[in-house]
Amino acid sequence: MPAYSFEAIDASGQSREGVLEADTARSARSLLRAQALIPLSVTPVGSDHINGTGQRSGLSRWLGGGKRVFNSTGLAVWTRQLAGLVSSGLPLERALTALTDEAESEPQRNLVASLRAEVNAGSPFARALSAHSREFSPIYTAVIGAGEQSGNLGLVLDRLADDLEERQALQQKLIGAALYPAIVTLVAIVIVIFLVSYVVPQVAQVFAGTKRSLPFLTTVMLSLSAGVRNYGWWMLGGVVLVAIGVRLALAQEAFRLKFDAAWLKLPLVGKLARGYNAARFASTLAMLATAGVPILRALQAASETLGNRAMRADALDALVLVREGAPLASALAQKKRFPGLVSMFARLGEQTGTLPLMLQRAANQLGAEVQRRAMHLATILEPLLIVAMGGVVMLIVLAVMLPIIQLNQFVK
Repeated sequence: MPAYSFEAIDASGQSREGVLEADTARSARSLLRAQALIPLSVTPVGSDHINGTGQRSGLSRWLGGGKRVFNSTGLAVWTRQLAGLVSSGLPLERALTALTDEAESEPQRNLVASLRAEVNAGSPFARALSAHSREFSPIYTAVIGAGEQSGNLGLVLDRLADDLEERQALQQKLIGAALYPAIVTLVAIVIVIFLVSYVVPQVAQVFAGTKRSLPFLTTVMLSLSAGVRNYGWWMLGGVVLVAIGVRLALAQEAFRLKFDAAWLKLPLVGKLARGYNAARFASTLAMLATAGVPILRALQAASETLGNRAMRADALDALVLVREGAPLASALAQKKRFPGLVSMFARLGEQTGTLPLMLQRAANQLGAEVQRRAMHLATILEPLLIVAMGGVVMLIVLAVMLPIIQLNQFVK
């Protein structure tokens, strides 16, 4: 039975919005009138439905004006809940009904209700999910579709929830490792700008009446201070323009490919980027293979998870080699941007018939290595940033103190 989003007015004149299930739009209006509601609009549910005026209609209006209902944490929790209900033997329709009742927000309730309505109407669950591409990625729906075809939807949902949680945990650890250096850098920039633009000019006013020449360091600092005060906004505008230019350049596929290839060659962050992308690739490929997705389709989907365009191009080249009959391990081994660990575990998996298990082990090892490298890099950056900040502040203090010392010696 299809679902319809509605806007109506109750007997007190208050506006009511929501989702209900009905055979037709006319039936939906009849149900609203039976509840003493005056229907204003009744629209078929669909997160990607757009009306003729170019405005989003249907469910997307109830999703907060285009905002996503599920963030990464919410999607992992929702998938885990659905996996638990389905694995316990509950039919999918009843599981979705339970999740609709337990939804934390109205947009989430409307979304799950629309999925339940599509399933009740006889649509496969994967097809119902694909109608809400803003919330569920193609990889997510592909895994669900494979689980439905194999009859192991509960197991596949559980594995999908594991993958989402592992990916989120890795991202949080990387963000946590980069957070402290970022805060220290921001505080250092603010302090230096304050000292240069406010404190140094105050000192300059003190010695403006003296006819003695100022120390070289003080002169340089005063010139820098004058430049910041006179052209600071122009400098900021230039930085913004450069950032916009880089952003526009990265939108060009050819430039982005060269940029990402060069990024992988950087000493520390290059290895970190290689490991992170390879871990996502291996984990997604293992999950799809476990769900029974054909290897060519799995490779195509896994390559889309690679944020680095150079590694994505290598993955697509490997896909061509596999399509031509080459083993997966051999195809990946020819692409030097992928860590050798991926091709080694893929070869072991092909030889033993446990390719999904070996790919997951490769993903786990790469993820652990990425975490180790990130923490090591953060450990190195923290004292370096503190020392650099202390050195800059020391130069500013010396620029302020040297004229005072010079004047004190002159008085003596």
